[in-house]
Amino acid sequence: MTARHDGLLGGAGWPQQAGAEAASPLWHWIEANHRQNALLWAQEDLARRTTVADAEIAANKRAIDGHNQARNDAIERIDELLLLALGLVDEASARSDAPRSTVQAGARLNSETAGSMIDRLSILSLKLRAMQQQAERRDVDDTHRAASRARHARLQEQRGDLAACLDALLADALAGRAYFKVYRQFKMYNDARFNPALVAEARSRG
Repeated sequence: MTARHDGLLGGAGWPQQAGAEAASPLWHWIEANHRQNALLWAQEDLARRTTVADAEIAANKRAIDGHNQARNDAIERIDELLLLALGLVDEASARSDAPRSTVQAGARLNSETAGSMIDRLSILSLKLRAMQQQAERRDVDDTHRAASRARHARLQEQRGDLAACLDALLADALAGRAYFKVYRQFKMYNDARFNPALVAEARSRG
């Protein structure tokens, strides 16, 4: 997982251009999530600029909303596919708003889903790349580079811990000792039916 995340970061034209065809639907959505995180990261940087027109920042903010929605959609698809593969969700309801779990009695519920852990691993890979770039800068002093190297090491430790926790969760789920659910995010701000400001705008136009 982490090797694939790191490998994609070095791809020519990526993330603006999608990578090669994924080996399976699950890997497709893992890579889609990673791509959206990379695009989101770039827009977050641009949105902090202070010397450009407000219209450019507004465009960055709208792009952030779109990438964040796509990121969350990918997390949900990852969870659906993993739970189906593990036999822990009713197939007929897996894509619905209320997927039905099919778990053994006594299995513990993990509050964080595997998809959200994979999402966090993706973000950590982006942090590691950015911190490595800081450690290699020639326009800063040694103190900045040393601090960046120390932070890079801590991020490596954090990613290793998280990857081990993901492996343990999937192993326990496969053995019937644990399970997780598909948690729908129901993002309201991008939905004209639920965002009060967008509802008000629609009414004013009507």
